Amino acid sequence: MSQFKAIAPQAAATLLEQGAAIVDIRDQNSFNASHIVQAHNLNNDNLPVFLQQADRNQALIIYCYHGISSQSAADFLAGQGFSEVYSLDGGFEQWKLQFPELCQS
Repeated sequence: MSQFKAIAPQAAATLLEQGAAIVDIRDQNSFNASHIVQAHNLNNDNLPVFLQQADRNQALIIYCYHGISSQSAADFLAGQGFSEVYSLDGGFEQWKLQFPELCQS
């Protein structure tokens, strides 16, 4: 059974307003080209530091390109003790269609 929940972009935007953290697991070039405001790029290189420094009680939203790969990452992070983990439905592609003003390049 998955320990994370899927979240629609609208609900994710509300959660971000309430102080949730958000991580982008896409490659560095894609992240640099455009990403959700407040997002941090998370990859294999910076994962150990992220795991040491992250607040496991803060809601955490994970996204990728289309919302598929983020499900595995969300499941992994939930298994690392994060209490409230979400995978963004539709990923960055859906987010930028709904909230272009909340993207930064």
